Amino acid sequence: MQRRSFLRAAVVALALLPLSAVTASAADVVVFAAASLKNALDDVAAAYKAETGKIVSINYAASSVLAKQIEQAAPADIFFSADLDWMDYLQARNLIRKDTRRTLLRNKLVLVAPKTSSASVDLAPGAKLSDLLGADGKLAMANVDSVPAGKYGKAALTKLGLWDAVAGRIVQADNVRAALAFVARGEAPAGIVYQTDANAEPAVKVIGSFPEDSHPPIVYPVALTSASTNPDARAFLEFLQSDKAKAAYQRQGFTFAPPSS
Repeated sequence: MQRRSFLRAAVVALALLPLSAVTASAADVVVFAAASLKNALDDVAAAYKAETGKIVSINYAASSVLAKQIEQAAPADIFFSADLDWMDYLQARNLIRKDTRRTLLRNKLVLVAPKTSSASVDLAPGAKLSDLLGADGKLAMANVDSVPAGKYGKAALTKLGLWDAVAGRIVQADNVRAALAFVARGEAPAGIVYQTDANAEPAVKVIGSFPEDSHPPIVYPVALTSASTNPDARAFLEFLQSDKAKAAYQRQGFTFAPPSS
């Protein structure tokens, strides 16, 4: 009975861990990063390996999911969030090293449609988003209650007075890249994603940009986790702020937060 209980607990614990962390070598630095960072961080990790010979394993998901996994003791060395809320969530629980926390990047919020679309939308009060969606179409967004891209999107639609018109026509995805995929596959006529996601997906086009004052600033903080014991984690955290890393971010369309952030 005791052995069965132990095995059951082990299976539950394993299920809470992100896939890349489970399969990573014990020597690898493990980064939990917002899904929207994928293209840029893949390039940064490749540059780091070329320079040092060391491997970085990166698990991409919604910041909300990653923060909850870290709270459940998933083995992450670095958390790179797409908003302040989830970094604050971990800091309040003493799960990151506050002295290592930096806000590195900024992003923009855009409305996208399939590449073949001829639509164009002025995202201002009174915009006819329901007309864009047609009779049965859905607006693809990341989860509006927990995922940063979804929360920013809902805030922008609410500020512009557009939320009530589309609230019943939203298909919510687990993360922003999943919302992007709905549009890229033609399963939704429009979606709200970050500018960098639109840049990374050739099957979509930007048909409107949200005013920056319609939502909280889109910023990306990063920090070491309190549980990290990997001696290379701090070195990779510093590399994330290097000129080589900045070039990778810039290629994807990110801009930079002030150095004092």
